[in-house]
Amino acid sequence: MPIDESRKFVPVNIAVLTVSDTRDLASDRSGETLAGRITAAGHVLAAREIVKDDATLIEAVLRRWIADPQVDCVITTGGTGITGRDVTPEAFARVLEKEITGFGELFRMLSYQKIGTSTIQSRAIGGVAGGTYLFALPGSTGACKDAWDDILVWQLDSRHRPCNLVELMPRLLEHLKAA
Repeated sequence: MPIDESRKFVPVNIAVLTVSDTRDLASDRSGETLAGRITAAGHVLAAREIVKDDATLIEAVLRRWIADPQVDCVITTGGTGITGRDVTPEAFARVLEKEITGFGELFRMLSYQKIGTSTIQSRAIGGVAGGTYLFALPGSTGACKDAWDDILVWQLDSRHRPCNLVELMPRLLEHLKAA
């Protein structure tokens, strides 16, 4: 992935939400994996929380962070499967203004190379709401590493060419100004 070193790096304020009925901060390996990678890349860990597998609770945290001008991006881990308790995509559906369909497609394509057809069980999703990027990842540390290392680290780097999500941030609320 080409990084243009002549361009300025712009740190992104990223919040991490772990969705789990069983994890706490001490046992949250996926959230810790993301937090470590975010700060190692030069970004700001704006917030980190854990919430139960409950669409209403997930939605409430998403809406709070979307409304917070100090949060540019939210990455969730957990709750993207297909069991009865997996409701993160449903919470995302309640808040997303635009889906970034390519994120889920690319994640599953990359995941297929490692776990084969089991990737169909992932409902990873990306989108935008209120000028904030939102990405829902599976709860495994491997999935978090793959999503960050192979997709998000590049798209959240303002120096990535030919284009990146950071350079679009000033334009994410254009539809509200036009109205």
